[in-house]
Amino acid sequence: MPISRREYLQTVAGALAGAATMAAAAATSALGIPGPYRGKVVAVGHSGCIRQGDFQDEPIRAMVSRGMCELTGAREPVDAWRRFFAPGDVVGIKMNPVGQPFVCSSPEMLNAIIDGVVSAGVGSTDIVVYERYRKNAEYAGLDCWLPMGARLAWASPEYSDYQLDINGYDPDHYVELPFVFPGQNPRDPAAVRSYAARFLTREITKLINVPVLKTHGAAGVTLALKNLSHGLVNNVSRSHQPNQLRIAEFTPAVVAMPVIRQKTVLHILDGTKALFHGGPGITRSDYVWEHKTVYFATDPVALDRTGLNVIDAHRGKNHLHPVKDPVTDRVWNSPYRQPEHIDNAGKAGLGESDSARIDLRTVQLG
Repeated sequence: MPISRREYLQTVAGALAGAATMAAAAATSALGIPGPYRGKVVAVGHSGCIRQGDFQDEPIRAMVSRGMCELTGAREPVDAWRRFFAPGDVVGIKMNPVGQPFVCSSPEMLNAIIDGVVSAGVGSTDIVVYERYRKNAEYAGLDCWLPMGARLAWASPEYSDYQLDINGYDPDHYVELPFVFPGQNPRDPAAVRSYAARFLTREITKLINVPVLKTHGAAGVTLALKNLSHGLVNNVSRSHQPNQLRIAEFTPAVVAMPVIRQKTVLHILDGTKALFHGGPGITRSDYVWEHKTVYFATDPVALDRTGLNVIDAHRGKNHLHPVKDPVTDRVWNSPYRQPEHIDNAGKAGLGESDSARIDLRTVQLG
């Protein structure tokens, strides 16, 4: 039996309102989203972080160390990492290898982050690197990048169209939204729920979110918020349906789940190599550019607004319309992309979405 439009709107409104009221729950952890540095974003550039197409270890380590100090105000990198992590923590690192081989965080970036966490007293055996699909993670080589003791985790073996299998997911942690594929019953709990990965709910105490700077054909951009909302739960393809995009509603509701909001304490947006058109998957490098900048924040909304602004500016230099263009850039059989998930996340209390209220600090190291 289909649900009525009134029921649909009530459910969506309830989910988004619930996202805002979850702020009190998140406040039980001062590090939970939007974290201690709401509205603050640090951008660290280094012209030498890529040479002849290859990532360079020392410049990337210098970028990560400086970014952490600038974000926290610490004099030494170890003190910056201790602001977030301590012995006894089990730290997850959420990667995004979907744009491989052209736009994907490097082993140099991952290991600079891992070394920072270890410097805070976290044992290497208490570090878990995660990607939702094992096949994607292994194809990118994530399992080969890890130092001794750290391990790789995933929720599902590989992509599937409907993603309703909850093996690898926790039945006690979910968000319910009335977005279903044609032919599915909108009153079926399995069809309207997205369950959080057991990696997040049962295996770790804190999460570092490491998206990459890139565009997306349906979401406009896929940065910090979407790396969480579409990487930590099942049943996400229902938000991408042609002619029925629900990303603007789906993303903030998922990120506001208490288990995601409370455990995600740091976002490091890798913009060393970036994508300014197309995505999520990349089959050609025409729209890849060496941005050579890494962004740091505890506020994923401010970070995504900054990333969207950077991408739009680069699109303009290449004679492309902004990501949000209702006429020229029609994709997915839809009249527009949905970067509005950033605005909605701000309205839901997940961070600062107004560019004028974002404290963007830029450092160029070389």
